[in-house]
Amino acid sequence: MAGPGSSMTYSFLLFTVILSLQEIYRGKLASSEFFTILGGFISSLLFLVLLTLIGNFQETLGIRTGWGAVIIAEAVALIAASTVHRVCITTCFLFSAGILYEVNKLSGVMLSKGESKSKRY
Repeated sequence: MAGPGSSMTYSFLLFTVILSLQEIYRGKLASSEFFTILGGFISSLLFLVLLTLIGNFQETLGIRTGWGAVIIAEAVALIAASTVHRVCITTCFLFSAGILYEVNKLSGVMLSKGESKSKRY
């Protein structure tokens, strides 16, 4: 499993690549309804990667994570979506809410597995 330092580096690289490609192809992403929805989805991937980056950064500093990371990551993703098309802002928010729900659910599963392992030993 990757540590917080390497995960933070990979998240930063992914964020840079996704944002760069989104800006390069923003004309194409704004050209049709399908591509506009795709632009919102790509922006929600920015949210996920940035949330991972901020979470790992906070973990390396020993800071407790909370809603601040979610709000910052969402704000940056919505700003990136706004450079493509207005509809991308809405679809980015909806996709990000779904991603956040799934990440929270996955986190709960992983924490419960960790607690059951510690109780066995």
